[in-house]
Amino acid sequence: MTSTAELTEKYLTEHSSIKDCLKTGVINYSRLSRKIAKDLGIEKKTSMESILVACRRYAAKLDKEKVQEEKVLRLLKKSELEIRNKIVAAVVDKKIYAEHLLEIEKKIRKTADTFYAIEGTKVFIIITSEKYVEDIHKLFGRNILKITKNLAMIIIKSPEDMENTHGVVSYLYSLFSEHGMNIVETMSCWTDTILVVPDKDIPAIMEFLKF
Repeated sequence: MTSTAELTEKYLTEHSSIKDCLKTGVINYSRLSRKIAKDLGIEKKTSMESILVACRRYAAKLDKEKVQEEKVLRLLKKSELEIRNKIVAAVVDKKIYAEHLLEIEKKIRKTADTFYAIEGTKVFIIITSEKYVEDIHKLFGRNILKITKNLAMIIIKSPEDMENTHGVVSYLYSLFSEHGMNIVETMSCWTDTILVVPDKDIPAIMEFLKF
């Protein structure tokens, strides 16, 4: 049977606005406990006491997260951002011959242009400049499942501390979620974090990526 403490922690985890208030210490624990008890339908005196204790323990746990978040922010403040526009992402069925993938990669790399290939269980995703869309159509034809244009690439170049600092990507994801922005694809290469996003969202994104 799930304990009151476990129910309370699950409730707090699922309510990000309350979680934020706990992080900043601007919350009345008694009122919060009554709300949780009412929402969970466990308005007994013993349950209320257990909920109150669980809330305080959860807040203490968030204090540790806050310290880690500060480490992440210090790292991101030392990072550099690079933006590339006119990017396209093509989803291609893996039934295609590998030499076709190598062919387009060779052509694009000769010009030192943008090229990334992500291999999934059933598809490849080719991320490159929009100028190669015609080449992609010629090489892969009916094996193309989807092409998304009007994208941009944000490359976050971080110091080497990146590999020893956990929570960087999850923190970035939380920023996008809070601002209602979508990430089309994510890649990483050692200290580089690469985000592919809709081109139209770049102005808004750059506002909350000012570290």
